[in-house]
Amino acid sequence: MVGATGLVGRELLRVLEAEPAYGEVLALARRARGTINAGGTKVREVMVDFEQLPPPLFRGDDLYCALGTTIRKAGSREAFRHVDHDYVLQCARLGAAGGMKRLLLVTALGADPDSAFFYNRVKGEVERAVEGAGFGEVHVFRPSLLLGERAERRPGEKLGALAAKAAAPLFLVPGLRRLAPVTGADVAEAMVRTALGPAAPGLRTHESDEIREISRRGTAGAGGS
Repeated sequence: MVGATGLVGRELLRVLEAEPAYGEVLALARRARGTINAGGTKVREVMVDFEQLPPPLFRGDDLYCALGTTIRKAGSREAFRHVDHDYVLQCARLGAAGGMKRLLLVTALGADPDSAFFYNRVKGEVERAVEGAGFGEVHVFRPSLLLGERAERRPGEKLGALAAKAAAPLFLVPGLRRLAPVTGADVAEAMVRTALGPAAPGLRTHESDEIREISRRGTAGAGGS
């Protein structure tokens, strides 16, 4: 997996480590987490330079990708796109070339290659790009506002979480359910349950409402597109 240091990535490693279906998990990271190399763990952390990724590392069954940054943290739109599009696509291509069967990718609500909003447009562009990377099965997870403890402070997200809590009754309306916030733990659980569920060739997208459903019932159903 790639993107082990973010909110979803940390939760994903926790779920993967506890999942008996996987014998070993290789976590590729740009910076050390410092918490996953305890004795007995089946998760092996490898520090990598995403500008020069070693192809031999991309072997196995499933490629989990929770890699991403923010424009503020990256420093510019160009740097953001380099991480959230170029790095992700490079990992997907290496995984497909290495014989991996399935890609599970986290993007965002509103991802659309034709969006007028830069962030959503980049997310949509990478979704479209990985579809042609060579995997037999691609699952894209589009969470709305992500809830959970992050390593860095994001005041805007805290305000968004408070607003979402106040608006919680609105998210019970069928057409608005996909807008409801979702926890990083739910996203991680849904990704692993989907990977271990029935085969679903091609590209499927999972919005926040289905992400919550999958994390609770255990497998992806017919709700994805």
